[in-house]
Amino acid sequence: MKWLAGRYLKWRGWEFTGEIPDVPKLVIVGAPHTSNWDFIVFLGALDHYKVRMRYIGKHTLFKWPLGYVFRGWGGIPVDRTKSTGLVSQVADVMNRADRMILAMAPEGTRKAAPFWKGGFLSIAQKAGAQILLAYIDFATKRAGMGPTLDPADPGAVMDAARRFYAGARGRHPKGEGPVRLRTETGAQPR
Repeated sequence: MKWLAGRYLKWRGWEFTGEIPDVPKLVIVGAPHTSNWDFIVFLGALDHYKVRMRYIGKHTLFKWPLGYVFRGWGGIPVDRTKSTGLVSQVADVMNRADRMILAMAPEGTRKAAPFWKGGFLSIAQKAGAQILLAYIDFATKRAGMGPTLDPADPGAVMDAARRFYAGARGRHPKGEGPVRLRTETGAQPR
């Protein structure tokens, strides 16, 4: 399926840019996330970069008959309706691994959200991982990797993210929200 997605995207004129750094632990932040088509681009990226990435997905995707397929593609099922210490659970998975790449969509939804979820920062901090910004731009048919950042300074990470994602357009631009954390809005984190 990854191979098929990669070939389909190339046939449709898509390009992949940038590199994935050779570091033991990496949290890839993918944005903007506005469509189910983003997953096809993700599969194409797996084919292009020739790496195994893990991702977090709604637990409902992992039911029969496709559950084994999503797990085979690196999926980690989560129930977002329950407060179950998701950050600690995923950080523990990363800490047990010698090497791991985790891809996350910090918007947490395909609809416009008022802020990003900060779990990607917390997971990276707890797992001693670097953060790599990655984009999808349906307007230019490009997707790729950008700068690698140290999660120790969330303000610097978010400033870099705002600059990096300024021109990227999702498949449904109305579904794009601002690049900011809840704490940057003055609201308390949950």
